[in-house]
Amino acid sequence: MSARSRSSSVSRRPLIARHWHGAVPAAKGDAYAAYLRRTGVTDCRATPGNRGVEVLRRTVGDETHFVFISFWDSMDAIRAFAGDDVERARYYPEDRDYLLELEPGVTHYEVLER
Repeated sequence: MSARSRSSSVSRRPLIARHWHGAVPAAKGDAYAAYLRRTGVTDCRATPGNRGVEVLRRTVGDETHFVFISFWDSMDAIRAFAGDDVERARYYPEDRDYLLELEPGVTHYEVLER
C-alpha cells in the first residue's frame, strides 16, 4: 500500500469535531489554561473514541478566549464524554470561578480534511 492510499483511507474514516468556546478575564488566562488541561483535555483524551484535542487561546483587551476542539469517532463516543445531551457544554465545578459566562451549547462538525 502506498503512502497516498494509506492517507486517503485514513481520511475516509468518520471524524466529528466538537467545538466549544469560553472566555475568562485576561488576568485568569494562565490559570484557566492549566485548569483546562487538568480537566477537559485529560478527560477527553482518556475517553475511548477520542482522536485528539486542540485548544486555542486569544487575548483581546481584558478577556482571554478559549476554543476547545475535540475530535471523535462517533456521536456515541461523544456521548460517553458529554452525557446524553451531546449538544450541551460539559462544565466542571471550578469553571464558574473562571468563566465570564457558561455558554450552554457546543457545535459539532463533520471533518472533511485534516
